[in-house]
Amino acid sequence: MSEAIVNELVEAGVHFGHRASRWNPKMAPYIYARKNGIHIIDIRETIRGLLRAKKYLAQVAAQGSLVLFVGTKKQAGPAIEREASRCKMPFVAERWLGGCLTNFRTIRSRLTRLEEVEKIRGGEQIATYSKKAQSALAREYRKMYRNLNGIRTLNRMPECLVIVDPNKEKNSVKEARALGITTVSLIDTDCDPDQVDLPIPGNDDGIRSIELLMRHLAEAVLIGSQSAAAAKQKEKGEKADSADKGRGEPVGAGASDAKDGNV
Repeated sequence: MSEAIVNELVEAGVHFGHRASRWNPKMAPYIYARKNGIHIIDIRETIRGLLRAKKYLAQVAAQGSLVLFVGTKKQAGPAIEREASRCKMPFVAERWLGGCLTNFRTIRSRLTRLEEVEKIRGGEQIATYSKKAQSALAREYRKMYRNLNGIRTLNRMPECLVIVDPNKEKNSVKEARALGITTVSLIDTDCDPDQVDLPIPGNDDGIRSIELLMRHLAEAVLIGSQSAAAAKQKEKGEKADSADKGRGEPVGAGASDAKDGNV
């Protein structure tokens, strides 16, 4: 299994870091070598970080908690949206709205407004608006949809944030740290690993690298969600069985009493 993961990571270019002149000295434990002025990330450290993150995310999903995927850079956006949608988790792939976590109530009110606008545009009420008002409503909808569509299912605070490049997503990292929310992050050689709880050293600029690592993390969330669903189904079955037994006991007791002549 480890060999297969190593081959996948190398083929995706996960081991390529930034230019040596741009490195953060705190990343030294995760760097294997320097070649042609570029740092090479130690794949063993990448695998360690990935396995720790997958184990944690599976536990979070198994508890029924939310995982928020964050990646607004061009290389990360499509992969973040696709993988988060696949594991049915909220995501931010366009722009991180300031206060998305620390001012959660206001963000929820904007989501309510988005639903109102959608209802107006999809119903007969839109015909009562002038062309100018319809145009303004369309602009408002496009802007809100672009920024808020990914967090529609964020009906409570997330347990964890999965971040691509904490330097780019510094606002989300700050908010998560302020609220005590765990952060799992793909970090390159120019990042500060102390800013995140579970770092995964790797190339955070390559599209293939981001896609591969997000796919692995999304699979861990799916596994946790499936185990939670199975446990819930089992619990329902056990409750149904105990209810059936409870209903059957008085009948059996009455029959024995009648047989003994006690009724």
